[in-house]
Amino acid sequence: MKQFNRILKTNKTQTIFGLIACSLLLLVLFISGCSSAVTEPSKTEDTKAAAQTKPVELLISTAPSLKGSFEEIKGLYAAKEAGVKLVFNYGPSGSLQNQIEQGAAADIFISQGKPQMDALEQKGLIKKDSRINLLGDELVLIVAKDNTTLKGFEDLTKPEVKKIGIGEAESVPAAKTAKETLETLKLWDTLRPKLVMGKDLMQVMAYVETGNAEAGFVWDTIAVTSNKVKIVATAPANSHKPVVLPAAVVTASKNSDVASKFLQYLQSDEAMKIFEKNGFIKGK
Repeated sequence: MKQFNRILKTNKTQTIFGLIACSLLLLVLFISGCSSAVTEPSKTEDTKAAAQTKPVELLISTAPSLKGSFEEIKGLYAAKEAGVKLVFNYGPSGSLQNQIEQGAAADIFISQGKPQMDALEQKGLIKKDSRINLLGDELVLIVAKDNTTLKGFEDLTKPEVKKIGIGEAESVPAAKTAKETLETLKLWDTLRPKLVMGKDLMQVMAYVETGNAEAGFVWDTIAVTSNKVKIVATAPANSHKPVVLPAAVVTASKNSDVASKFLQYLQSDEAMKIFEKNGFIKGK
């Protein structure tokens, strides 16, 4: 009987220990589950936070004459709007117009002339209410730095002038302004055989820098970027239509609010001082 009681007591003890062990195991599993439930949302929140801190890329398709100004503006704007990354696509205004017409990504278009912007507006490819006349520019005649014989438009008729650089009429607005100016000055027909085309104004200026052309027509804001050429004449104001650089938000932009805010900044005193330093005048 004593032995039976001893066995019974031993079995009770083992049962109690078993229950305790099971309870501890369940407690561990419960705590582990709670911990997972707590930490999992935290990973999701971290992912969301990372997505929210990724900067918005604002793509600006713009004329090459603005490159010097935008290099400076880019740094200033980054300090003001850390959540915005400015990306620039430089090219002849006609080419940029074609890109937008063909569906290329762009948030803002800044043209070196009105016709390109007008064409996009007529097709509904820019937001009409966002359009502004941002800046103005001047057409100038350039020659090599050491050239002492050419001092004005009339000198282009001299026999020693064999080639005159000009942009492609279809894509470079300065070419149309140059033609308009020469027609007003009664020089177009005489000088036409001497004209050599450049795909953009940087190429036109390169012709003059390298001696492949004795003179060239470019914007004032392009000419001032080279120390190998000099300006000998500015097209008379009454010889051509005003040179305006319009800017607008592209209709297909996925960041139109951010784009509108940047356009507002470009009209600020801070930005305008930079533009004026690079030869531009405020748009009207």
